[in-house]
Amino acid sequence: MFRLALAACLCISSTLATVPTADAGTIERACRSSDRGAAQASLCGCIQKVAELRLTRSEQRTVAKWFADPHRAQEVRQSSSRSDERLWKRYKTFGSDAERICG
Repeated sequence: MFRLALAACLCISSTLATVPTADAGTIERACRSSDRGAAQASLCGCIQKVAELRLTRSEQRTVAKWFADPHRAQEVRQSSSRSDERLWKRYKTFGSDAERICG
């Protein structure tokens, strides 16, 4: 499920302007450095803008780590912790919104 949502976010095309690299947010930097081949600057910038609307800075830092280690996302998704459950729900909303807005 996570890989599908992340792939959807990374494979959509963007029509929004990107933030310069020096000003790039946590999600944008993780997106640009990912090895998934679809880390286009404009797409990553768009995803960052959606992240700023949907996730707290702390959540963005957590989610950014998932680009390099998707297993961490699975641990959160499968966790019985209430805070992990809240994060996962917010992440799914973020992913859906990023696909809709950036795609």
